[in-house]
Amino acid sequence: MKRTGSQAIWEALIGEGVETVFGYPGGAIMPAYDALPGYPIRHVLVRHEQGAAHMADGYARASGKVGVAVATSGPGATNLVTRAEDIYPTLREAFHLARSGRPGPVHVDITKDAQQATFEFRPEDGPVPRSGHTVRPSPAADLDRAAALIDAAERPLVLSGHGIVRSGASEVLVEFAEKTGTPVACTLLGLGGFPASHPLSLGMMGMHGEAWVNKAIQDADLLIALGMRFDDRVTGKLSTYAQNARKIHVEIDPSEINKNVKVDVALMGDAGWAVRELTDRVRSQKRSAWSSRISEMKGDSAVRDIQALPHSGRLFAAHVLHDLWRLTAGRALVVTDVGQHQMWEAQYYKHERPRSLITSGGLGTMGFALPAAIGARFARPDDEIWVVAGDGGFQMTACELSTCAQENIKLNVAIINNGYLGMVRQWQEFFYNRRYVATPLLSPDFVKLAEAHGLLGLRVSKREEIEGVVAQARGAPCTTVVDFRVEQEDSVYPMVPANTDLRDMIRRPTPMLETGADP
Repeated sequence: MKRTGSQAIWEALIGEGVETVFGYPGGAIMPAYDALPGYPIRHVLVRHEQGAAHMADGYARASGKVGVAVATSGPGATNLVTRAEDIYPTLREAFHLARSGRPGPVHVDITKDAQQATFEFRPEDGPVPRSGHTVRPSPAADLDRAAALIDAAERPLVLSGHGIVRSGASEVLVEFAEKTGTPVACTLLGLGGFPASHPLSLGMMGMHGEAWVNKAIQDADLLIALGMRFDDRVTGKLSTYAQNARKIHVEIDPSEINKNVKVDVALMGDAGWAVRELTDRVRSQKRSAWSSRISEMKGDSAVRDIQALPHSGRLFAAHVLHDLWRLTAGRALVVTDVGQHQMWEAQYYKHERPRSLITSGGLGTMGFALPAAIGARFARPDDEIWVVAGDGGFQMTACELSTCAQENIKLNVAIINNGYLGMVRQWQEFFYNRRYVATPLLSPDFVKLAEAHGLLGLRVSKREEIEGVVAQARGAPCTTVVDFRVEQEDSVYPMVPANTDLRDMIRRPTPMLETGADP
C-alpha cells in the first residue's frame, strides 16, 4: 500500500504504542502535522521546543515508556540522501535504541522532501539493531565471586542508583537487603527505589547526603553499587573514597565500569537481573552489629535538623518540603527543578515507591520541572503531582503555564522563592567571600502570573499558612501556583565541598540551634 513519508511517521509511532506526543510545528515539519489528524495520537502544543523535550522526558520517567517530542527542522545536506522509504525502519530503530541497554534520547531528523514523497509501505519493516548495543550478562562465575564477597563482608552497604528504578527492581532489592541484613543508601536519582521508611534505608548519599550515610560509606568493608555510576557528587575526593571497602559494580553500560572507581567484581547487565541472581546465591545474615553502629552515627540528627530552624514567623524551605511530605502523606509524584530546592526535596520528602521523584540529575537542567511534570501528567493521569522549583529555574519555562491552561491539566506548583539563584549564591557564600555576583534575582509576581493564564495563584510567607494553602491548591481543579516566600540566605546542609573527603562536611552553624520548632 502507498504511504507518504509523513504518514509513515505516525504509522511507526502507533506501531510502537505511542498515544501522546509533545511538539511545536514549523515549516519543515508541516507535512507531518498535516497528516496527523488521521491518526489516534494526542498532540500537546508546547510554548517552546525545549519544553517538548522536557515533557517527553517527564513522560518517559513517569511511565517507563518512550516519550516523543516533535519539532521542525530545516532541510539541509541530508536532503541529498534521505528518502521516504527510510522513515519507518529508522523510527523503529530509534525506539529500539531508546529502550535498549542504558536508555536515553535518540534524535531523528526527517527532511521535508522525505515527508512529502510517496513510497510502497511495508508494516513488517522493523528495526535494524546496531551491533554491540545489546549487553551480554556476566557469567555465573562472576555472580558467584560477588556472592562470596557479600557473604564474607561484615559491613556491607548497598548503593542504589537510578538503574534500580529503571529496571523495576525495587521489590527484589528489599528482598536482598532483608536477607543479607545490608543497609541501603540511594543516589539522588535512586530515591524511591528503596522505601524510605524501611529500617534498612539510610537515605541519600553524597554532596548533600546525610552525614551518617557518608560516614557509613567510608567505614564499610564492601560496597554493592547497583545501577549507579560513581559520579563526583557521590564520591567526593576519589583518592580517599571508601578506601577500606571491596567493591561490586552492577552496571548495564560497559563504559561506566572502572571509569571513576576501580572495582573488584563487575557485573554487566540489568540491575534487576543481577539482584535476583545475587539474592538466590547469598546466605541469610542479620549483621546486627553493623546496623547498630550506623544507628549510633545517625542518632536523632534528622529530627534535630528540622527542629533547629527558627520558627518565629520565618519560613524556611525545609519547613515547606517537610510539611508538603506530611500533608500529602508522601504519596505525591514530585517533579523538581535544579538547585537548592532540589536537595531540600531529596532530604525532607521521603519517597516510598519508585518513580515518585522525577528530577534532572547529572548535568542538571534548570527549567526542567514544569514541562517534565506536564509530561508526567499524561503518563500518570490519576496521580497527585507537585512541581518543586526555584524562582530562577521556574522562570526559564514559565511559558508552559499556557500549556497547562490550554490542555486543561491539573498540577500543583511550589515555587521556593528566595530571591536568588540559590545554589550558586550558596557557593559564593562558602567559597567566594559572599561576593554575590549575578545571583540576586528579580521575579514577577507569581500569583498574578498564574492568574494571567487563567490559573490559581497563592502565596505563603509564614509556616502556619502552609497547611491551609496546600489544601486549597490540592482542592482546586486547575493548575495552581504557590509562591513560597522563604528565607533568602538559607543554605543546604550538610554539604561536602567539591573534591574533598566525604567526612569533610559543612554542617549547619550552631546559632541556628537557638530556637526549636515542632516538626
